[in-house]
Amino acid sequence: MDDRRLVKVSKYLSRHLRHDPQRLGIELDEHGWVEVEALLAALERQRFRLSREELDEVVERNDKRRFTIRDGRIRANQGHTVAVDLALDPVEPPAELFHGTAEGFLESIREEGLKAMARHAVHLSPDYATAVRVGSRRGRPVVLVVDAARMTAEGCVFYRSENGVWLTESVPPWAIAFPE
Repeated sequence: MDDRRLVKVSKYLSRHLRHDPQRLGIELDEHGWVEVEALLAALERQRFRLSREELDEVVERNDKRRFTIRDGRIRANQGHTVAVDLALDPVEPPAELFHGTAEGFLESIREEGLKAMARHAVHLSPDYATAVRVGSRRGRPVVLVVDAARMTAEGCVFYRSENGVWLTESVPPWAIAFPE
């Protein structure tokens, strides 16, 4: 599979496994899983042809590691706007985490902190370079440093998805170091 098709399929699957499963005619279970065969059949009905081998390649080669296949089922690792419980256990985070964003969002983040918005959680990166890539999606990236140690001391809970993205309900402004 060439890289363009891989990205196209990954985005298509993300849309349906995170946000709009009913459009494909699939139903996610309470933890966001759907049988691989049911997904492939639904894709076929939509005339979006994808073999099991291609699906496995998308899961394996996707640079963001968006999906997990286990026990004949698939799910998106995080980023859902539909109601799912990812059933992740709380994990103590590293002292600092990072959040990539665009300059245009800084004013509201300074006032309100980071909010999940339509998603279930705020997404944080374990390293600066990943945060730069994430922030680049919407223009010139700005990387915010999150004091995860202080947040944990204040009772905030963190989770880590299967692809290494850190999740938390929100990040208050006092826990964010803004660039000068």
